[in-house]
Amino acid sequence: MKNAFLRTSTVIILTMCLASCQKSDNSAAETSDEKPFTSYFTGNPEDKKVSPNYGITMMGGRSEHDQAMTWFLEQANGGDILVLRASGSDGYNNYLFSGLGVAVNSVESLVIKTPEAANHPYVHEKIKNAEAIWMAGGNQFNYVGIWGDSPMKQLLNDHINVKRGVIGGTSAGMAVLGEWYFSAENGSIKSEEALANPFHEKAQVGNDFLKIPILENTITDTHYANRNRQGRHSAFISRVASEENEQSFGIACDEYTAVCVGEDGIAHIYGKSPAKEEAVYFIQTTCEGYKPEIMEANQPLTWNNGGKALSVYKVVTDSTGTSTFDLNNWKTGNGGKWLNWYVENGKWFEVKGTQPNCN
Repeated sequence: MKNAFLRTSTVIILTMCLASCQKSDNSAAETSDEKPFTSYFTGNPEDKKVSPNYGITMMGGRSEHDQAMTWFLEQANGGDILVLRASGSDGYNNYLFSGLGVAVNSVESLVIKTPEAANHPYVHEKIKNAEAIWMAGGNQFNYVGIWGDSPMKQLLNDHINVKRGVIGGTSAGMAVLGEWYFSAENGSIKSEEALANPFHEKAQVGNDFLKIPILENTITDTHYANRNRQGRHSAFISRVASEENEQSFGIACDEYTAVCVGEDGIAHIYGKSPAKEEAVYFIQTTCEGYKPEIMEANQPLTWNNGGKALSVYKVVTDSTGTSTFDLNNWKTGNGGKWLNWYVENGKWFEVKGTQPNCN
């Protein structure tokens, strides 16, 4: 009888195990079929409703700046952090959840590669619930081309302009934070190419993604001096100035640097150390005569304006965030120096400058 009982029990246990295993496999398949995105979640799955603090964090790429990322997390006020990306996986989760010593409710990374994923209700709900949204590096054309053609665009704008949460990004994520952006639709472009022809097929710029008021008429760039991008950025700004026919702006970060802007519109500037000569650049067109002298398709750019086409406040960074620049007036700063940039027949030049006196 004992052996018969054991055999019967074994059959029951095996049957239960097989049923359980089959159910688990089916569940995984259904999850894969139903969700066209990938989610990596860390923390408390229950949404925490708190009031975030307004903020913008722009980072130049290569690696995250801990002090700037700490500032970004603190703006979330203990709430939920959402990382949006079109490639990669969970690299931010542990770093943001426990690596910086700032208590947050959760960190979720969503990998959104397709229009189907960008239109998914789960993605939309997560954007609505987030107190802080971080856009990772990658290819910004995925962001403006896929996310920008979905409800994600309006939800991101609502996050910063209605909810007054914090938003930020590095590399490609920073590239789309300004009102204007370089789309990279046809790949990257070097300074020499953009200056030789500001309407080059690779020099695609647009202004139909994010509308952050403090970054109006502004186009950003990243990996800056490290990849000699001052010339191409000047060409991008020439396009913005020509389109808008009013004063236009640029913000650029070298690798390992960051800019954090709070409710007061003051940019706090972070970097590794002055010894590395890493810098952040705040660039503006002259107060009048915004348009370049020569800007035509297949022609080298000339934008001279007496050697003062662009006024640039360059800040060589340190880790403290004590250097600042006022984005309300674009002339008050500390820790930096003024330069002038201009372009003559497709050649970019930098000279000493003085503080502009724009009203």
